Amino acid sequence: MKKKIRWGMLGPGGIAHKFATALKAIPDAEIVAVGSRDLKRADAFADTFDVPHRHGNYVELANNCEVDVIYVATPHPFHKACAMLCLEAGKAVLCEKPLTVDVKQAEALIACAREHKQFLMEAMWTRFIPVMVKVREWLADGVIGEPRMLTADFGNRVVLTAENMKGRLFALELAGGAMLDIGVYTVSLASMVFGVPTQITSLAHIGETGVDEQAAVLLRYDAGQIASLSCAITTRTSQDARIFGTKGSIYIPNFSRATSATLEVLGKEPLQIEIPFIDNGFEYQVLEVINCLRADKLESDVMPLDESLSIIKTMDVARTQWGLEYPPFSSVL
Repeated sequence: MKKKIRWGMLGPGGIAHKFATALKAIPDAEIVAVGSRDLKRADAFADTFDVPHRHGNYVELANNCEVDVIYVATPHPFHKACAMLCLEAGKAVLCEKPLTVDVKQAEALIACAREHKQFLMEAMWTRFIPVMVKVREWLADGVIGEPRMLTADFGNRVVLTAENMKGRLFALELAGGAMLDIGVYTVSLASMVFGVPTQITSLAHIGETGVDEQAAVLLRYDAGQIASLSCAITTRTSQDARIFGTKGSIYIPNFSRATSATLEVLGKEPLQIEIPFIDNGFEYQVLEVINCLRADKLESDVMPLDESLSIIKTMDVARTQWGLEYPPFSSVL
């Protein structure tokens, strides 16, 4: 790869602004292009982040020869089409979470990446933050013994005004709702700790716009481990996670963007660690992509594609139990 990894931004929305801010803090990366269906939005983004190439459609961005890797930051239903467009054009892709809306889309997207031998990773940025790296080290070293239970919640309160209910979070046609937007963080955490569940039990409250406004999921695993997860877009929760093992526990406050964690081992004094971000936390997934590309990897060992697929399968099962179906999605290309 060239001295700097050159990034293209597909979809200049709010999450892309956060991502670009963090990427600017990485000396080994630069943003060279942005694409939007609205050229004015692309221009505004480019002016903000000093991006030289501005495209009024996604096809031009995907075919820009100055770009090494593209960050797909569109709403959930458009991840598959946009990511496949980039992969087929010979570009590596970091796709915003969830990787796709459902299993069928995810299988097609992963197959495309493997067919074209291009790098693809779900942008589960919390997987790469330093505190979570340390948590994995504790688990791998058996510091808390055998992990047996996990609790994690992620709930934000969005006031149900007429204006807010017109937004993406409450739009069934954009796969809105709590699970795909923020519940995926809890499911991903459980996957990181325990792997693939053998039993899934879930309940949800479906709001007047047809999306899941809050949900709870119980997951059981081969050896009897249990994960208790909850998410919401109309109720603020503690947003904490706890992992309980046979010799102790790990407490992760504000787990989705954690900068601290507390290790409690039976018979020992609690150990608290604090690791602040370099920027806003998004930078660590950027570093993972750069390292993978320089090592000629087609996927990340930390966030492999088969695991992303498993996480989507879990969410699909939960949604089926709620009786929640999405309408056909419109084309974005």
